[in-house]
Amino acid sequence: MLTLPDGVSHWPGFFNNSAQNELLHLIRKATQQAPLFVPKMPRTGKPMSVRMTNMGALGWVTDQKNGYRYQQMHPETGANWPTMPPMLLDLWAEKSGCELPPEACLVNYYQDDAKMGMHQDRDEAEFDAPVLSVSLGNACLFRVGGEKRGGKTTSFRLDSGDVMMLSGPARLAFHGVDKIYPDTSDLLKDGGRINLTMRRVTKMAGQSQEV
Repeated sequence: MLTLPDGVSHWPGFFNNSAQNELLHLIRKATQQAPLFVPKMPRTGKPMSVRMTNMGALGWVTDQKNGYRYQQMHPETGANWPTMPPMLLDLWAEKSGCELPPEACLVNYYQDDAKMGMHQDRDEAEFDAPVLSVSLGNACLFRVGGEKRGGKTTSFRLDSGDVMMLSGPARLAFHGVDKIYPDTSDLLKDGGRINLTMRRVTKMAGQSQEV
C-alpha cells in the first residue's frame, strides 16, 4: 500500500455517483454566471492547458500583465463570482480542521490531453489553512513532492469522487497533474476532468469574508 507524505490526505470515493452528479449540476449552474476562461502565464502570456473559473468571495486568476492573484470579480465579465455550494462548505467543515470557511474555490477543467506542471499554492496571505480538493470525471495521475522543487515525489491516482488535502507540512508542497486517464469515468459527457480546490486566502486572524 502506498504511503503518502506527511500532510497529504486522500479519501477515495468520498462522493458517490449521486453526489458527483449533484456537484456537476451545481458547477454547470455556476459557470452560467462565471464562464470558464483560459488563464495565461505571467510575463510570457502563454495560455495554460486548463480552463478555469471560481466560486466564492474571491477567485484565483492569472494573466500576462498582472500575474497570479486573487480578486472579487471574473476577469472577462467583471461580475462577482458565484457563491460556493453548501455541499462544498460542508466538506470543508468536516475535513479541513479550519474554523473559518473557505474564501475561494477554483474550478479547473482538464481536457484529456491537459496537464498541470509542478507548482506551489502560495498566493494566499498565509498558509495555516489547508488546500482541499475534489476530483470529478476522468481519473488523473497526481504527483506531490516537498517544499523545494526537484526533490523526491510521490504519485497516486485520483478518481472521480475522490477528495484530497494538502495540510501542515504538505501545505506548500510542490504538486501537479502528470496525465489524465481517458474513458475512466462517464460523468462528463465530453470526457476530461474537473478539479475543485478550496482555500482560505486572507489572514486567519482577520475577519472572514462572506462566501
